Amino acid sequence: MATVPLDITSNLRQLAKNLPLEAVAIPIGFLILLGLLILPVPTLLLDLFFTFNIALSLVIIFLAISAERPLSFSIFPTVLLFATLLRLSLNVASTRVVLSAGHEGSDSAGKVIEAFGSVLVGGNYIVGIVVFAILVIINFVVVTKGAGRVSEVTARFTLDAMPGKQMAVDADLAAGLITQDQARTRRREIASEADFYGSMDGASKFVRGDAIAGLLVLLINIVGGALVGSLQHGMSVGTALERYTLLAVGDGLVAQVPSLLLSVATAIIVTRVSGEESLHQQTAAQFNNVEAWWLAACILALLGIIPGMPHVAFLALAALTAAGGWLLGRKRATVKQEAKKAEEVPSTPRELTWQDVQQADRIGLEVGYALVALIDANTGGSLVTRIRGIRKKLTYELGFLVPQVHIRDNLDLRPESYQIMVNGVVIGRGEVKPARELAIHSGLVHGELQGLRTKDPTFGLDAVWIDPAQRDYARSLGYTVVDASTTIATHLNKILQDHSHLLLGHDETQQLVDKLAAVSPKLVEELIPKKLSIGVLTQVLQGLLGEGVAIRDMRGVLAALAPVAEKVTDVEELIGVARVALGRMIVQNYVAHGEELGVMTLAPELEQVLHGTVRRGNGGNVPIEPELAEGLLRAVSASAQEELNADRPAVLVTSPTLRPWLSRILRPRVPGLAVLSYAELPEDLNLRVNRSVTVQARQNAA
Repeated sequence: MATVPLDITSNLRQLAKNLPLEAVAIPIGFLILLGLLILPVPTLLLDLFFTFNIALSLVIIFLAISAERPLSFSIFPTVLLFATLLRLSLNVASTRVVLSAGHEGSDSAGKVIEAFGSVLVGGNYIVGIVVFAILVIINFVVVTKGAGRVSEVTARFTLDAMPGKQMAVDADLAAGLITQDQARTRRREIASEADFYGSMDGASKFVRGDAIAGLLVLLINIVGGALVGSLQHGMSVGTALERYTLLAVGDGLVAQVPSLLLSVATAIIVTRVSGEESLHQQTAAQFNNVEAWWLAACILALLGIIPGMPHVAFLALAALTAAGGWLLGRKRATVKQEAKKAEEVPSTPRELTWQDVQQADRIGLEVGYALVALIDANTGGSLVTRIRGIRKKLTYELGFLVPQVHIRDNLDLRPESYQIMVNGVVIGRGEVKPARELAIHSGLVHGELQGLRTKDPTFGLDAVWIDPAQRDYARSLGYTVVDASTTIATHLNKILQDHSHLLLGHDETQQLVDKLAAVSPKLVEELIPKKLSIGVLTQVLQGLLGEGVAIRDMRGVLAALAPVAEKVTDVEELIGVARVALGRMIVQNYVAHGEELGVMTLAPELEQVLHGTVRRGNGGNVPIEPELAEGLLRAVSASAQEELNADRPAVLVTSPTLRPWLSRILRPRVPGLAVLSYAELPEDLNLRVNRSVTVQARQNAA
């Protein structure tokens, strides 16, 4: 006799020990179903399976009643399929026993079938057929058909509502009302809900088919039993028909009762309204209407005193209903008293914890109550959609993920006002008219508009709030017309562009480095953090963003910093090195490829004076004289304005030594000015010097 090797035996034991019970139960259950279909089953085992089928149906219907919402019992369609297969398998097994051993007596097919065929219908097969037919009609025509129709309609409406629900989740996420994890959870629930009701629509067909199968099995058992009894066992046709019909009816009732319970469970699941309470909790809460109970008691009492009516039944039920109303009234009064006492007793103040500490939003938008409609997509508000588009655009242009904009209403603001905050600090304010549109003076208009005079909150241009009916007329006069949502979105876009360096922190820098490491692992491994820490790299990237330079080319930035990272520790110098590497990207913001770039330069005498001033500062605060600073600012501002008026970019080119200092003092004070160094200009770039900036009075003094 062959023996199993010891190692194989131990492996099987270990596998059985580690395998969870639920992983074994389903395959074993499926094998049992196959056994019921194929193999002959002893009557004792058949009784156990029939009893198990009834118990399983009871458990399922009570689970359906206690489920807080339909999705809490999401496995129900699959359970319904297996329960139906079990019942059909039992029908096959019982049919085999009834036809093969039915001539031996009423208990030949088991005690359960005998009990349902003899006890429940009194041994009268005609009564049994009638009862069975009524159960089939209730199950098939009423419960199953209604549940199937509800499942079909619910599945259709759930699928139709999916896009709107997904958009609502996106809107709440963009508005900062929920987190990314909450949004993912809600999206999964929406998808699960659609899958569930779609599955329920199909599962209802199982129940309907089971009801039809039960009726057909009964007829087949009756005909087959009559043939077997009369032809094989020598029984008279009447005797055979009576005995086998009684067994067939018992078999049908054993299967039809669990089938009816499952049909009711299906109807309960599909007709439930989603909530956070079970069915009995909802029933107790919604039947808690004292007036309805007292009215019902009065009507029952009136019916009970009418001559000829069954007085005892109606009056007894009226008394019970009145007692129920009285108990509910006492319960309601007790709840009110407890609530009143709870309000009177001062609650003990809760100790503060770290959970009470709120961090400032990276980007915040607060609106007055009159602007809330601009946020709500259900009322036609488009502000959230526009902000989502701005984040997507800026993320692409700047080179890092722009944080979410948290939108909330602020009752302290004027109704039509809004304010934009970065890291909890108010950076911009404005006021819009949600029912009007803003006509912005473009500088080339040829007519006046009637409306409320104002200033464009983004650029400070002259503008007029007009009626939407004037939109086409205003555009024909040369005005740029935008609605209130676009006005706020444009203002937000400008602020985020100008303050993008405040949005980049250590975490964002680490994300950029990790993303680059996936495509350039050696570069990142060599530089971070051996030669350059994340903190210093963050300062370099913030410096680039602060000067309007995108950081999309992270590989170029790190490749430029790698050779000098160990020698250079000054962040300003590292920014200068990175700017040289990004020179072409910087220049392409001001001139198309192959075209000539018109620039402004400093007069040689002025540049020499400034070089001496910067050298005296020795890398610290540059001690520039007020007269020179005022003259320089006035001269550069005038030259830049002339360039902008000529529809040319205002680009000041100077030496690498002066560039950081000039950029720091001039860019915040001269709108639209770009300060570049000669080292940042590509060698193949064609330059044209349009203006040479000079400060005449200061040069003479020098």
